[in-house]
Amino acid sequence: MTPTFDKIHLRFKLNGFHFDHDELKEVAYNLVKEGEVYEKTVGDFLLDWLDDKDDVLTKTSGSTGLPKLIKIKKQEMVNSSVMTGDYFGLEPGNKALHCLPSQFIAGKMMLVRAMILGLELDIVAPSSIPSYDDQKAYDFCAMIPLQLQNSIQRLDHIKVLIVGGARVSNDLRIKLQKVKASVFETYGMTETVSHIAVRQLNHASENQTHFKILRDIFISKDDRDCLVIDAKELSKDVVLTNDVVDMISDTEFDIIGRYDNMINSGGVKLFPELIEAKLQDKIDKRFFITSEKDKDLGEKVIMVIEAESNQLDAEVYSGLEKFEIPKTVYHIPKFLETPNAKIQRQKTLDVILGKVTH
Repeated sequence: MTPTFDKIHLRFKLNGFHFDHDELKEVAYNLVKEGEVYEKTVGDFLLDWLDDKDDVLTKTSGSTGLPKLIKIKKQEMVNSSVMTGDYFGLEPGNKALHCLPSQFIAGKMMLVRAMILGLELDIVAPSSIPSYDDQKAYDFCAMIPLQLQNSIQRLDHIKVLIVGGARVSNDLRIKLQKVKASVFETYGMTETVSHIAVRQLNHASENQTHFKILRDIFISKDDRDCLVIDAKELSKDVVLTNDVVDMISDTEFDIIGRYDNMINSGGVKLFPELIEAKLQDKIDKRFFITSEKDKDLGEKVIMVIEAESNQLDAEVYSGLEKFEIPKTVYHIPKFLETPNAKIQRQKTLDVILGKVTH
């Protein structure tokens, strides 16, 4: 029988202590009143979760547009927790590490999973270099790629780790092959209550390299070749994404790129994500591919690099087709980011172009 959101699992622990519904509400009040900044956001969410309403307001990340607040049913979050628990075999009493910001869906879901599945949850500050006891055994953890990169030598005692929120680089994937923990990349969004599909990044066979959907999820493509998600347990509405995908089967897919990022350069359709994948092992700084208007091509491919100079060796482009090579390279010392460390591409470019025109 599926749990309900108004019940706290008897095996749930927070930082080593068990709390029932009323006790947890008191803890939440104390976190809001006296806690560190990250603890206040934990307390705020717990108070929302423990009230009499059947939904919570959740902020989208703002990686592809302005951040906004949307309502999510608490029972949908419970359903997502159970689906994740089933996929990874999580059991009551398992230990989990929470190092994500709790104002966003990924961080909220770590708390919900613990309360619903009966996990023993340790919470640490959500920094780019998570400060946790790397000698303590954890059954489950979630990180963003930057945290994973910075923790690569400290994962021996984590059993399963999921990573999401941004693309995982080829360099990081290579490093993960020597990591004992089983690491899975996730696909999802606030509107689907965290992830609806995962793919294993290490210790995987060849047939495990695609995103595989969780149970009771149905996927298809629209006329733009974008992924359509039908997940009744997570959303009463069908979710139309802007992610162009290659459907491997009814349960597996690969992401080609964002439809709203697509560049039409002289009639050739290009996806920045595919160009970036070809370049990422040849450039040792953060960068992204985008476009700007061009009177001859309509749009031209450009690169933005996080550096003090825009100088790159021509050899960098050796693996690109002629029409994929950036016509212009801009640089900026520091990319603009969302609060959960996603690069704000358009805002970063706007800053650069503002400097160029003045």
